Amino acid sequence: MGNSRMQLITWNVQWCKGCDGVVDPSRIARTARAMADFDVLCLQEVARNFPALEGSRGEDQFRLLAEALPGYTVIEGIAVDRGPSLAGHASGMVQGRSPARRQFGNAILTRWPVLQVFRHLLPWPADDDVASMQRVAVEVVLAAPKGPLRVTTTHLEYYSHRQRMAQVERLRELQVEAAAHAHDKTRGEKRDGPFEAAPRPVSGLLTADFNFRPDTPEHARLVAPLGGDGPGYVDAWEARYPGRAHAPTVGLYDKEQWPGEPFCFDMIFVTADLAQRIESVEVNGDTNASDHQPMLIRLRD
Repeated sequence: MGNSRMQLITWNVQWCKGCDGVVDPSRIARTARAMADFDVLCLQEVARNFPALEGSRGEDQFRLLAEALPGYTVIEGIAVDRGPSLAGHASGMVQGRSPARRQFGNAILTRWPVLQVFRHLLPWPADDDVASMQRVAVEVVLAAPKGPLRVTTTHLEYYSHRQRMAQVERLRELQVEAAAHAHDKTRGEKRDGPFEAAPRPVSGLLTADFNFRPDTPEHARLVAPLGGDGPGYVDAWEARYPGRAHAPTVGLYDKEQWPGEPFCFDMIFVTADLAQRIESVEVNGDTNASDHQPMLIRLRD
């Protein structure tokens, strides 16, 4: 099982709703499988019990994706976690059961052993001029063939520049934090229970629907030098294809939400120590199973 190289796909799946209006988690799994025999799949906009979302019946998409991809561990990153709607609460009480919570966020699916998981709620400073929601970055430490590796996926705020910049700053802080933890003096000590030492390496990948374009201040800030000893982030596309414009990931098929020329919101960043291992970065421009296009990165051993 597996490949001699790492293959990772990242995709904003729009609660598994295609440009045809059909919500189909199994189509998401099939499309990802057709792209590559991936080791890691990072998804944004996965829903559970949100029938108000267009086309949804309130299905548990985390469960359905897991069932469609046997052999993969599913790590949930819930950003929005709400009680039932008033209608759902009344319906549940009539049937004598507690109505299910409504949840929305990200997921990482991997066939590699998961050594540690972190769920970071990102900053959400008040911005009363626009609609917004809580955002989360879910980080996993994986037992990759070449040693422990971090993978983080997130989905930054769309409507608020203030919130998006605060979230970029937090992502930078998390990389500094991880690099510092990699040098913990107690790491080799034997401890039991939650104090048991677990790896959190400096090397990692960061994927997302960032809701900013490659030529924006948010992008420049994310790749700016970090304080501390660890490596900062580099844009994987720019590292592999210097001088080449990012392939578009939004607006290829859904012209209702995204009129005009297609553009890039979805990117993969890697820590600088991994840049030389990038074999390829690809955007799948053929599928309309979401309003965004999936991206695939391959890292050499």
